[in-house]
Amino acid sequence: MVIGVLQAQLLIRESRSLKDKRRVIKSLKERLSNRFNISIAEVGANEAYQQAVIGVAMVSNDHTHVQGALDQVVSFMQNDPRAELVEFQIEFL
Repeated sequence: MVIGVLQAQLLIRESRSLKDKRRVIKSLKERLSNRFNISIAEVGANEAYQQAVIGVAMVSNDHTHVQGALDQVVSFMQNDPRAELVEFQIEFL
């Protein structure tokens, strides 16, 4: 069993309130969850209205599959115009 964990720090420049931030993060989480077979949650910077930390987890029996899927998640986040991917880290357990 392979568990892949992605932690991504996002910058939401257009956000002027927590409500704005939540709208962007909720949309991003739903789109990622629908497109990829992952678990996703906001795991940090909860009270900062222009920053978010997103945690993504995926379980499989194939390391290559998990690596490829998490790479696609990163690419998807990099191409989202509403949130800038500042930093990310992928770990395998």
